[in-house]
Amino acid sequence: MAEDLPNQVLSKLAAADGTLLTSEAFPDLSFVTIKSAIDRLRSREFITAEQLDKIEVTLTKDGEDIAQKGSFGARVFQLVSQMGGLKIKDLPTKTGSATVAKFGQADCFKNKWVKKDGDSLTPLTDHIDDKVQKQLQEISQTKTLKDAAALKEFKKREYASDRKVLDFRIAKGKNFSNEFVKEETDLTAEMLASGAWKTVKLKPYNFKAKGAPTPSGALHPLNKVREEFRDIFFEMGFEEMPTNRFVETGFWNFDALFVPQQHPARDLQDTFYISDPPRADPPRDDPQPSDAPLPTTKHKRSKSKEKVLNYDQYWKDVRAVHQDGKYGSIGYRYPWDPEESLRLVLRTHTTAISTYMLHKLARNPRPARYFSIDRVFRNETVDQTHLAEFHQVEGVIADYGLTLGGLIGFMEIFFGKMGITNLRFKPAYNPYTEPSMEIFSYHEGLKKWVEIGNSGMFRPEMLEPMGLPKDMRIYGWGLSLERPTMIKYGVSNIRELLGHKVDLNFIETNPAVRLDKD
Repeated sequence: MAEDLPNQVLSKLAAADGTLLTSEAFPDLSFVTIKSAIDRLRSREFITAEQLDKIEVTLTKDGEDIAQKGSFGARVFQLVSQMGGLKIKDLPTKTGSATVAKFGQADCFKNKWVKKDGDSLTPLTDHIDDKVQKQLQEISQTKTLKDAAALKEFKKREYASDRKVLDFRIAKGKNFSNEFVKEETDLTAEMLASGAWKTVKLKPYNFKAKGAPTPSGALHPLNKVREEFRDIFFEMGFEEMPTNRFVETGFWNFDALFVPQQHPARDLQDTFYISDPPRADPPRDDPQPSDAPLPTTKHKRSKSKEKVLNYDQYWKDVRAVHQDGKYGSIGYRYPWDPEESLRLVLRTHTTAISTYMLHKLARNPRPARYFSIDRVFRNETVDQTHLAEFHQVEGVIADYGLTLGGLIGFMEIFFGKMGITNLRFKPAYNPYTEPSMEIFSYHEGLKKWVEIGNSGMFRPEMLEPMGLPKDMRIYGWGLSLERPTMIKYGVSNIRELLGHKVDLNFIETNPAVRLDKD
């Protein structure tokens, strides 16, 4: 039936006077089936078609029941009239429905068809006009009702409801024919061999049709922005640091950074500690300096001049600078606990990696630029801008003659390469940098300034125990990966970017590159 439907449409249209309504010509076919045939004929210009949308009134199941059997009041009246009277208590049984008995009795009193005589009902008339049934039958036949008040009441009682009906008015097109020849969709080898391709009718190729979507993987927006960050760092002459140490000792994560052991950041409510094993071994001497990363730069020295890393001395110097003061600093002056320094933590920042790399750099001091992008862990309360696990973009610049103004200028250039130009810098306190600055950017979605990073110049108490020269200055900064991504993608809740609430369609449909280049 469906395959021959285009020919049936053409046949009925040829017999019609000018135009044809498909719903009248094919009352038993669905709109979808008819639309498929109409689209085939319209695309070949056999016909012209206009889609008509209209609202019809249809009966519900209760409305159809009343249209066939009569209104509740009429049914009660018929029983009372036939029996010459009926006890009220027997109505549910006789009508077969408590609902019919209840509402039918009320309608009979309202229309003065029956009266109450003691505990019984008796008729007041010999004949009634069941107007409700007639009106519902009219709706069933004409799909409408002239009495607007009655129609409103029927909808309220859920006897009738509106339904959107789609239809087509069609007319002959410029290529109209009484027959629609089936078109072949493929040119086969058999057609070529037999010569049938010369006479067969081929379906025209639709160049406007959209191709079928190909299932494939998609990069997460964080990974897209991460790659943009990496490209910017490489463009600016940075070397990527290894970041596979998710578990660190308190020594590298805190002590080597001149973070005191009583600092709130080391509390259980801020840091995730490892319970097994509870402690690590102390740092050990490194007799082979060749394992340090040595980028090829004009500052590279010969290996014979490299210093051997002495972790034992470094351990002692870190302890001294905390407990007693050293290198011109009075320290924190508290009893430094080696056991606390050896506790294992999930790293709270990738600055622990930077510390390790700067200690390696002290073997062969030279201007250097390092960066890393990886996950860090903090015992945070999760909200729309905070997660317990997130990414940190870490950067370090070591050179001589560096100033705070140079760090501000670098940050403006760095973020400018991402298209983020609306920045603010706020003085801050960090145990391992002085001076220190927080970096803010305006989030259009949240309509507020959002912190996107922290930065500063590393303190001598951190650098000199490593063996770095006194006149070497080092910029350090830790930036968020999630928050710049939220700003670029217009995400207001970080839980919609990372975690179980992420919309997979959001990941699949966003552009591959979002950072705006100058």
